[in-house]
Amino acid sequence: MSDGNERNQDGNNTPSQGGEQTRSSRLSLRPAGRPEVGRTVDAGSVRQSFSHGRSKVVQVEVRKPKRNATGPGAGAAARGGRPGGRALTAAELAARQRALEGQRQAAAEEAARREEEKIQIMSAAEAARRAAEEERLIAEQKAAEIAALKESEQQAAREQAAAEAAARAAEQAAAEAAAREAEEAARAAPLDPRTHSTGGVQLAAPVQRLRPLAERAIMPPRPVQPSRPAPSAAPARNNETLHLRSGAAAAGEEERRPAPRRSGPGAPPAPPRRPSAPSRKAGGSDRRSGRIDVRAAIEGDDDKTRSLASVRRQRDRERRQAELERLRSDQVRVVRDVIVPETITVAELANRMASRQGEVIKALMKMGVMATAAQSIDGDTAELVVEEFGHRIKRVSESDVEIGIEGVEDSAEELLPRAPVVTVMGHVDHGKTSLLDALRTTDVAASEAGGITQHIGAYQITAPSGKKITFIDTPGHEAFTSMRARGASVTDIVVLVVAADDGVMPQTIEAIKHAKAANAPIIVAINKIDKPGANPNRVRQELLSHEIVVEEMGGDTQDVEVSALKRTGLDKLEECILLQSEMLDLRANPDRVAEGVVIESRLDRGRGPVAAVLVQKGTLRRGDILVAGSEWGRVRAVLDDRGRQLKDAGPSMPVEVLGLTGVPGAGEPFVVVENDARAREISEFRQRKIKDKEAASQVAARGTLDQMLARIQAGVQKEVALLIKADVQGSAEAISATVQKLAHEEVAVRVLNASVGQITESDIQLAKASNAIIVAFNVRATTQARELAQREGVDIRYYSIIYQVADDVEQLVKGKVAPKHREKFLGYAEIRQVFNITKTGKVAGCYVTEGLVKRGCGVRLLRDNVVIHEGELSQLKRFKDDVKEVARGYECGLSFAGYNDLREGDMVECYEMEVIPA
Repeated sequence: MSDGNERNQDGNNTPSQGGEQTRSSRLSLRPAGRPEVGRTVDAGSVRQSFSHGRSKVVQVEVRKPKRNATGPGAGAAARGGRPGGRALTAAELAARQRALEGQRQAAAEEAARREEEKIQIMSAAEAARRAAEEERLIAEQKAAEIAALKESEQQAAREQAAAEAAARAAEQAAAEAAAREAEEAARAAPLDPRTHSTGGVQLAAPVQRLRPLAERAIMPPRPVQPSRPAPSAAPARNNETLHLRSGAAAAGEEERRPAPRRSGPGAPPAPPRRPSAPSRKAGGSDRRSGRIDVRAAIEGDDDKTRSLASVRRQRDRERRQAELERLRSDQVRVVRDVIVPETITVAELANRMASRQGEVIKALMKMGVMATAAQSIDGDTAELVVEEFGHRIKRVSESDVEIGIEGVEDSAEELLPRAPVVTVMGHVDHGKTSLLDALRTTDVAASEAGGITQHIGAYQITAPSGKKITFIDTPGHEAFTSMRARGASVTDIVVLVVAADDGVMPQTIEAIKHAKAANAPIIVAINKIDKPGANPNRVRQELLSHEIVVEEMGGDTQDVEVSALKRTGLDKLEECILLQSEMLDLRANPDRVAEGVVIESRLDRGRGPVAAVLVQKGTLRRGDILVAGSEWGRVRAVLDDRGRQLKDAGPSMPVEVLGLTGVPGAGEPFVVVENDARAREISEFRQRKIKDKEAASQVAARGTLDQMLARIQAGVQKEVALLIKADVQGSAEAISATVQKLAHEEVAVRVLNASVGQITESDIQLAKASNAIIVAFNVRATTQARELAQREGVDIRYYSIIYQVADDVEQLVKGKVAPKHREKFLGYAEIRQVFNITKTGKVAGCYVTEGLVKRGCGVRLLRDNVVIHEGELSQLKRFKDDVKEVARGYECGLSFAGYNDLREGDMVECYEMEVIPA
C-alpha cells in the first residue's frame, strides 16, 4: 500500500500524502436517514493506491461499544442525514480523470500548433539571434557556476581561518568556555509551541553557496537543522538569522489556509486543524515523486515544481514571440540579395523581397509608377524599389545563359596545324561543281536538276602530298546569295572560278565582294580553257576593274588555268591552295570541346533532322550534347561526306550530325555543352528571341494606324500567300527571299512558312485557312496530305529549279494586279444653236468639227477653253432619229444629263474610258 492510502470513516481524519489533514465523506451501507443509536459496528471502505498506478477499494468494519448518541450533532445527523454526501465511484473518478487528461492533451496540442506556426515564420537571422542568446545564457550560467564555486572556496577558507582563530581563543579563555557553552546551549534550544504561545524562535540556515540553476530547480532544498554551535565559533554567530513567528500570526495563517473540500451543501463545519505531521520526505518539500493520484487531480492539488527544461522552453517561447513582434512592427529588417531580371512583375518582386505587395505598390506610386501586382516593370524601376527597401540587388539578364559557352582562348602551345577550308565561288554554269568532281573523282554535277548546283556542299580530299583540303561548294544562281555569304564567312581561302569563254559575270562580282568582306585571300581559277572561244587574258583584264590583280600582271593574286573536263591544271591548283595555307599558318586546338558552324540542314524521312556542320575548334565526338542555333540534342551519329560512320571529327572537317531535336538554321554556330539542362536552357532562350522577332516583324508589317486606315478606305490589299517546303534549309531561305522581291505595289507576297521536309496534313490545313499556294521544292506530299489537298482544293506546285518558282510567282502577282483605265479622245462638236424643248429641256444643235461623237460617251463642256461641266451624254440625235454615233462634218443634237446651262459658241469634247490589262 502506498503513501496515498485514504481511510473513510465517520469523522476520522488520516494524514494525506503531503502531510495535510483531509476530511472525507463517510461511506456506509446503512440508509442515510436511519438513526445510528445503538449501532455497534461502523462499516466503511479503504482505497488502496499502489506504486504501479492501480488502486483497490476494501470494505472494512470497526466494532465499538454500544452507546447512546448525545449532543446536537447526533440529533442533526439522525434527522437530516447527509444528503448528497456519497463519494465518487471508481468509474466516475476514471471518467473525470479521462476528461481532465483529454483537456490537457488538447491544450498541449493547441500550444504545439501555435508554437509551430510561430517557428515557421522565423527567418535565418532570427535563428542566429536565438543561437546567440542561448550561447549567452549558457555562458552566463557557466560564469555563475564558476563564481559560486569561487565563492564557496572563499567561504571555506574564511571558515577555516575563523576556526583556527577560535581554537587559539579557546586556549586563552578555557575558563570562560564552559559558561559560554552552557549559555549558548540554553539560548539555542528550540521553544515548545505548546508552552510558549507568544511565538517561537528558530535558527535560519546559514548562508549557503549559490547553487546552479538545474540544482535549484530540480533538487529539493536541504532541511534546516539548527545545530549547537561550538564554543569557539563565536564570531560566526553574527551571520545567523532568527525567524520569529508569534502565536497570533500562526493562528491567522491557519485561518487563511483553505479548508478541505467537502461534498454536498449540508456538510458540517470542519473542526480546527491539528498541526500537520512532519513530511516523510527530507526537508518537508511539497514536491511529489512525479505520480498524481485521482483525488489530487480532482481536488486540483497537482501542482508540480517546474523543471529546468520547462523554464527554458518558456523563455524560448517568450523570446520568439518578442522577436516576431519586432519583425511585424518593422523594427528589424532582414537584408536580402534580390535577383532582378530585365522585366519582373510586382508580385514576384514583393515575393523576392519578402514584403507585402501593398508596400511595393505604394513605393511605386511614390515614384510615379502606377502598376498592379500582375503588371510587369522594367529592371531599372525594380532596382530603385529594391534599394528603397534596403536590400542588395543583383541584376541578371536572359542572355546570361549564353555566357561561357564559347570556352576560353587557346594558348599557342595547344594549337596544332589543321587543314585549310576552301570555298569555291563563281557565276552559274562556270564549272565549279565539275571542278570539285574532278578533284574528288566523283560526279555530283550529273545529279543536279537543270544542270546547276542548288545546294551547298562540303567535302574533304587528300592531296597527293598527303595533306588534306576541305572544299565548300556554293551555288552560283543569283537567288543563293545567302549561301555564298555563309561559305565566305567560314572559309580560309576563296577559289574564284571564272569561265574563260564567258568572263566576269554578275555573280562573279558578288563573289568578289563576299570574299573581300570575309578578308579571305582569293585564288582565281580560269576554267574551260579547252573550249574554242576561251580567252584567259580577257578574264584577267576584266578582273582589274574589280581590284583583282593577278601575279602575271604584277599583283599578288594567284591564278591557275584549269579544265575540269580534261582534268588539266588540277595539281597546280592544289599546290597554290597548300602554299596559301602555309602562308596563313592555320592552327587549331583539337583537345577541347567542339565549336563550329552549321553549313546546311535538312529533314530526312528516316533519320530525322540532319545537320551538315564544319568543326572549327576542338573535336566533335559521338554522344556529345550539341547546341546548334535554337536546337539541341545528343549526337547519335557522325558521318563524313561519303556517308561513312565516324567516332569523332577534328578541326576543319565537314561531317553530318544526327540526333538534334529540330532542324537548325543554316549558318548558325554550334557548340558542345556539359549537360542537358544547360543545352535546354540555351535553346529555350534562343527560341523565345526568334518568336519575339517574328512578332515584332508582323507588327511592323501592319504599319501605323494611318496606313491601316488608308488601306481600309482603299479596300482590302491584294496578296499572294505562299507556303514554301524545300529539301534543305538553304533552298527554303533562297526561295523565300526570291519571291518576296517579286511583290508589287498593289499585290503583296506573303510567305506563311518556309521550312524543310515533306508536305504534311498540317501544311494543307494552314494553306486552306490562309488561301495560300504550296510551293514544293524537291519534296513531295504524303499520301494523306495529297488526298486532303484534293478534297480541300489546295494548290500544290512542285519545282526542282529555282528560276521556275520565280517565273510562276511573278505570273501570280501580275494576275492579281488591277487593270489600268485610260481615257481615249473621240472628237469635238461646236454648239451653234440652243433649242428649248418643253418635256426634254435644252438641246444643243451641234456641228462635229473633229473626230466623232458616240452615244453614252463622256463629255466636257468648254467655254472659252475652260471646262465648266463634265458628265455624260444622255441623248444623241440626227434629225429626229436616235443614232449611235455622228462623224465629222455632220450636224446632230446633243442633250446633257442633268445640265442645261448651254450657250452658243461652246465646245463639246467627247471621250471614252478603255481598260488596259496589267
